Amino acid sequence: MRKKVDERIRTLIENGVQQRQRSMFVIVGDKSRDQIVNLNYMLAKSRVKSRPSVLWCYRDKLEISSHKKKRAKQIKKLMQRGLMDPEKADPFSLFLETSDITYCLYKDSERVLGNTFGMCILQDFEALTPNLLARTIETVEGGGLIILLLRTLSSLTSLYTMVMDVHERFRTESHTQAAARFNERFLLSIASCKSCVVMDDELNILPISSHMKFIQPVTNNEDSEGLSKRERELKDLKDQFREDFPVGPLIGKCFTMDQGKAVINFLDSILDKSLRSTVALLAARGRGKSAALGLAIAGAVAAGYSNIFVTAPSPENLKTLFDFVCKGINALEYKEHLHYDVVKSADPELKKATIQINVYKQHRQTIQYLKPHDHGKLSQVELLVIDEAAAIPLPIVKSLLGPYLVFMSSTVNGYEGTGRSLSLKLLQQLESQSASAPSDGPNSSRLFKKIELNESIRYASGDPIESWLNELLCLDLANSIPSISRLPHPKECDLYYVNRDTLFSYHKESEIFLQRMMALYVASHYKNSPNDLQLMADAPAHHLFVLLGPVDESKNQLPDILCVVQVCLEGQISRKSAMKSLSEGRSPSGDQIPWKFCEQFQDNVFPSLSGARIVRIAVHPNAVRLGYGSAAVDLLTRYYEGQMTLFAEDEENEEPEVTITEAAEKASLLEETIKPRANLPPLLVHLRERRPEKLHYLGVSFGLTQELFRFWRKHNFYPFYVGQIPSAVTGEHTCMVLRPLCSDDIEVNELSKCGFLDPFYQDFRQRFRRLLGTSFRHLNFKLAMSVLASKIDFSDHEPSEYYTNITSKILGDMLSPHDMKRLEAYSNNLVDYHLILDLVPILAHQYFSEKLPVTLHGAQAAVLFCMGLQDKDISATKEELGIEREQVLSNFIKTVKKLYGYLHNIAGKQIEATLPRLKEIDMAPLKSLDEDLEEAAREVKEKSRATDDADVDPKFLRKYAIAADDDEIEKALKGGKISANGVISVKSNKTKADKQEKNKEMKKSKRKGTDGERSGSKKKRS
Repeated sequence: MRKKVDERIRTLIENGVQQRQRSMFVIVGDKSRDQIVNLNYMLAKSRVKSRPSVLWCYRDKLEISSHKKKRAKQIKKLMQRGLMDPEKADPFSLFLETSDITYCLYKDSERVLGNTFGMCILQDFEALTPNLLARTIETVEGGGLIILLLRTLSSLTSLYTMVMDVHERFRTESHTQAAARFNERFLLSIASCKSCVVMDDELNILPISSHMKFIQPVTNNEDSEGLSKRERELKDLKDQFREDFPVGPLIGKCFTMDQGKAVINFLDSILDKSLRSTVALLAARGRGKSAALGLAIAGAVAAGYSNIFVTAPSPENLKTLFDFVCKGINALEYKEHLHYDVVKSADPELKKATIQINVYKQHRQTIQYLKPHDHGKLSQVELLVIDEAAAIPLPIVKSLLGPYLVFMSSTVNGYEGTGRSLSLKLLQQLESQSASAPSDGPNSSRLFKKIELNESIRYASGDPIESWLNELLCLDLANSIPSISRLPHPKECDLYYVNRDTLFSYHKESEIFLQRMMALYVASHYKNSPNDLQLMADAPAHHLFVLLGPVDESKNQLPDILCVVQVCLEGQISRKSAMKSLSEGRSPSGDQIPWKFCEQFQDNVFPSLSGARIVRIAVHPNAVRLGYGSAAVDLLTRYYEGQMTLFAEDEENEEPEVTITEAAEKASLLEETIKPRANLPPLLVHLRERRPEKLHYLGVSFGLTQELFRFWRKHNFYPFYVGQIPSAVTGEHTCMVLRPLCSDDIEVNELSKCGFLDPFYQDFRQRFRRLLGTSFRHLNFKLAMSVLASKIDFSDHEPSEYYTNITSKILGDMLSPHDMKRLEAYSNNLVDYHLILDLVPILAHQYFSEKLPVTLHGAQAAVLFCMGLQDKDISATKEELGIEREQVLSNFIKTVKKLYGYLHNIAGKQIEATLPRLKEIDMAPLKSLDEDLEEAAREVKEKSRATDDADVDPKFLRKYAIAADDDEIEKALKGGKISANGVISVKSNKTKADKQEKNKEMKKSKRKGTDGERSGSKKKRS
């Protein structure tokens, strides 16, 4: 049966085509796909161009196959079962066969980015997420249609209770009931979108789209040439530069006025040839950033630039850019294969993406793709182009910058995340450097220029679908951060619990409050996704808190939000589940901290504890570093420790239950009216009026930076995990910290500073220290020392037997006596530091495990840390610490002297006892000359006395015997010849041989006498 289509539907489609704006149709009913043919026909009739191309997105399977033969079989079966009318089958089959349809699974939706379609069909509503919604809708061109297919519903409010596929990820063992708050807000927002119509499968407009009553055909605002005002401005710009080379041909390829101006700015920097400019192009999705960069590169080729490098997260992201490089140089009368060649990647994973263009018309010129991590290979570069800089880790983007021309583009807000780290940190830094530096002269700094694109390429400005999507998903908030009337003292502020039912109810005040909260998220975090909004709304374990100043209830206005805290309750996992997870070696989704703790320490008790993970904490940009974040964390801690509630233990405080289907009236779809729910609980609840969940700990997971780590340590959060592989997005290691809360359920040692966490914390520190030489070798030494948190000031240390025993064990097990001798030699400047490098890691590990109680200054500890734990040489340590080589060596020797001095004092005797010893020689001091002479005189006297006292030896006297007879002697006496001295002379009877023997003895005695005199004189000389 034929039926006349509502004229308002045709009017909406024609108005969209006329104004280059998109329209959206939500069709409810199992036969909704039959109306796709009619809507496609109306769109084709309204367009002057060819039939619209179609993007058909689905979860896992189509009702009618995209394969021709399979589709014929399916249609035949449906007709046999009476589920398809033969009269209606033909138009639909004809539509499938004649239209240019691209089928796409939701999980593969990334591959349609950058493509443009005239119609987008979304089926399987329960599989949709905010990311998918934005990603697919943004591919539709101005004048096109978005068609959302819903199965038959008794009431539209059944969407409020519909179980979405994503809810499976939100559920945890202790939190299983997900609420579809996002669906409720989605449905209510559709009612406010002027270009959206909700119909049944017979094209009857439902009451929710009551605004369609007043739709009127729009008048034509085009001039005589059929151009709108912006199109006329672009045409005038192209005419103005038509004769200029290379500007004219390149401007001719631009689609919008903004894009044309951006290309002119790029070409100004290129033709300047000073190579000291950085130009940043910022825009939302679909504004033509990559195309503008491609045309600018073509201009650089024409200007004679030889070495041009292009970098992006992946070569696949550069498809549009390289396409427009080719279009640009073709417009400049370059011919492929004659003047340039395009080189494709041979890697099958990159799907033949363009990686290089070689140009040789004037001279050898190269446009080369470079991986972001290969920034060290940049040499002789004249122009570097960074596309999607927000998706590259910030440290790598900084290292890519250099003394050459730099163009970069980034998405600052949109469905793929916001490049806030780029705009908040790097661009502000470049802008301030450019502003503070002199504009000319040899020492002039780099010039910085920022360009923004606001006009969309695919559709006209003011597109109602874009406005609706931005409002629904809180996308375009980067420039709409609310101002603060006054900044109260942090102690005057209070933390409030936000009721999510009221927040996502789509009431006017709730919407304003939600937009303000999301604006703080966007301003504070480097990457935000629309899916975060659904997580906030639907996840059962998530809760929201806001820090507000003193609220004046007499003024009927929303208070200023100083800080937003998002918390996720975790834990309460059964021992059985924990044991199963450990045995299988896998961690279920959700409950990040319990499962990570369980994995790291192989502990199956901790997951059964209950805790809360602080997912996000976002402070207003105008109130940063004023203590509001600290105030929020302190109040949250006190709240969960039960210090703020006024309830008695036995008193129950049940939150009022809100019936989800309260707004639905018992009527058919055609009579049903949809409006925001009434009788909702208050949006904000003071923490004193809400009973806290019973928790054992608070936890946080974040990217490890010095600033963030210092913040959480200040609030007594202790690390238990640092990821060894840095994040691909930020280049930061994931860090998880815990703060135990006061609880009667767990017995803890009163002396331990971090409660039940103490043994795990000590185990973490030990493991982290061991990994500093490998996985964390390149971690900043200040940050690594902060994480390790070893004591270096032992000025209050008192000697104890404990430390003495530990030192003795170290000397016995790790340091030999010869090692100690080497340390002593280096301490005395007798050897070079290379001789003891093998001992530095041993000393460092023992010192930073607090087994050597020696006080070191900060610089000394840093040198020991870098050389001993991070295994860096003197040069690397010098670069890391930013001091001179001599200072490094000076601090190093001072450190070694202190450590050696302590070791030597404790165990010096033990070391000496083990060393081999030579025989000792007694070197007595020499006597004086007088003492020596006196001693010699005493010896001579004693000898003479001994000789006098001894009996005379006859043999000795024999030589003095007179060899004569007695008669001869008597004769001589009688003769009277006696001399005056009584000597007489007698004749000897000795033979000649006897006389010779006597002479020999005489000579011998004389020789002995002279030898004795010589030896005596030698002694006196000595």
